[in-house]
Amino acid sequence: MIKSYLLNNSHKHASKWLVLAIDVSITIFNFFLAYVIRFGITLNFDTTNMLYQLPAVAGLAIISFLLIGSYKGVVRHTGMRDAYNLFLSVTVLIALTGFLMVFSRLSLMPELLNIPVSIICVHYLLNIITLTTSRLLFKYCYYYIKSKLGEASRILIYGAGDSGLITLAAITNDSTRSLSVFGFVDDNPQKTSKTINGIKIYASDAIDHSFIIKNSIKEVIVSIPHIDKKRLSEISDDLLKLPVKVKIIPAVNDWIDGKLKVSQIKEIEIEDLLDRAPINMNNQNIKQELRGKVIMITGAAGSIGSEIVRQAAYYNYKTLILLDQAESALYDLQQELLSKGITNFVPIVADIRDHKRIEYIFEKYRPNMVFHAAAYKHVPLMEANPCEAIKINVLGTRRLADLSSEYGVDKFVFVSTDKAVNPTNVMGATKRVAEIYIKCLHKTSKTKFITTRFGNVLGSNGSVIPLFKKQIQKGGPLTVTHKDITRFFMTIPEASQLVIEAGTMGKGGEIFIFDMGESVKIFDLAKKMIRLSGLNYPQDIDIQITGLRPGEKLYEELLADTENTLPTYHKKIMISKFDDSNCGMVKDKINDLCIMNLLNQDHQIVGKLKEIVPEYISNNSTFESIDKINIDMGTKKAKSFSLI
Repeated sequence: MIKSYLLNNSHKHASKWLVLAIDVSITIFNFFLAYVIRFGITLNFDTTNMLYQLPAVAGLAIISFLLIGSYKGVVRHTGMRDAYNLFLSVTVLIALTGFLMVFSRLSLMPELLNIPVSIICVHYLLNIITLTTSRLLFKYCYYYIKSKLGEASRILIYGAGDSGLITLAAITNDSTRSLSVFGFVDDNPQKTSKTINGIKIYASDAIDHSFIIKNSIKEVIVSIPHIDKKRLSEISDDLLKLPVKVKIIPAVNDWIDGKLKVSQIKEIEIEDLLDRAPINMNNQNIKQELRGKVIMITGAAGSIGSEIVRQAAYYNYKTLILLDQAESALYDLQQELLSKGITNFVPIVADIRDHKRIEYIFEKYRPNMVFHAAAYKHVPLMEANPCEAIKINVLGTRRLADLSSEYGVDKFVFVSTDKAVNPTNVMGATKRVAEIYIKCLHKTSKTKFITTRFGNVLGSNGSVIPLFKKQIQKGGPLTVTHKDITRFFMTIPEASQLVIEAGTMGKGGEIFIFDMGESVKIFDLAKKMIRLSGLNYPQDIDIQITGLRPGEKLYEELLADTENTLPTYHKKIMISKFDDSNCGMVKDKINDLCIMNLLNQDHQIVGKLKEIVPEYISNNSTFESIDKINIDMGTKKAKSFSLI
């Protein structure tokens, strides 16, 4: 290791001294050339003076270059700063040479060092021109050899604006990868066929299969800041049909120290293509709301809960109470926070069904806000285990809500799901029951109970995109339950921002709905992910239709038919309203449901669920028989009424 360190440092210092030697040599040659320009090619002057002056000028050049440090710049990365340092060095040199001339004329130094003013001026101009030119010449020779004679990967930059130039500079200055920019691509016809830094701009419709093969293009980097998701999707669809890798630069806010690094340019992912604008939150309101608060987050180690923790950790809260029954995941979150220097939190392993344990936590820590993200959420599993779904999603939520009311929690924010709207499965129905309970509890409590409702979350446990990625790695096939199935999508950070914002703007009793844009067809999503992996459908990887799973429906909804929406101060967030006039009766039924659940009789408790949530109609499930019985009973009642 020591030997390697010494070798690396010796090469590093050797290259610097070589640059210094070349600069000094050029300066000496320029001094001779200045005499030639001044007195002519015939050398019609006393060469003794010049030969006597050369060592002095060389010494002064060494002093000036060492003083400014212009020799330290990496030649192949020469830029404006290096040119400026050379200018300073040459200016210091002419100043020292001028002092030498003055001292010589004052007889303080030998007369032979009396350099003519004209020589000094010509020498100055020659140094500025030749030293800068030599650096640029070495730089471009290096990249020419690297791109023409080496094995550099040829790339295209899609976007010939300022961002494209920044991307070009980042690639040019990077020495870790052998990349060569072949050209720019731009949609603006006024830029077509022009050049930037000698690199040609091509029209987007000129980039086809033959162009890529003919010019050996390996990558296309999309470098358009603030590009619309729909436009990015269109560009990627065209490029992914070609034998190239498609990459994208990160958002400007994510650049390291305000500079783009080649290492940050990543292959385009499905998350980049979802046609939905991100939500922007009012951080000032959140900051004021969370300041000095004890905040409890249930399900803190889960996908949404952990992101709420990460975002809340940026604010000036008092304490974070991280509650989860998943020991390993909670430990990982604890280590992550500690690695970031965050220490004012308390990780607690607990089950929200354990009333005594949860009550002890409330009594000890006295939370001001509760973000309730703990839940069972996998539709097919809960369809097969309705008792467990009710224990967590209904009974657990009821106990947390009751304790929050009892211990004077200011705000209780409940994380719900779009599957609670016109539910077709047990999971969605239990979440709807929980929504109804906390909505009713709000009417008699000082605690402000707030619900957030959104669709599927990208990258969360059990979501479709991680599943597709695993299936692609295994060589396929990708499994889709139905060719026409669609879903709404949002990212984990956006979902968590929504929950925190709801806790800020909520006055109590609302169900906040997020405008999630257009729904996404899962079959099309699967095909796009195959193309993003550099493969073709169906030649390389096929898509298999497996049929709808128990409780699954084709289309998700964000608002029930009986609900109305009201706007908020944020254009992407709405409030739903529903009739809660029968809260007393509904709460009694929910209490009955929790008692019935102890019997572990699936059909009985699901029947009770359907009684509480009349719009709950099972789909592709064994519980469809209950709906049939209810329909038959309704028909008989209607006939009896008509006879009367």
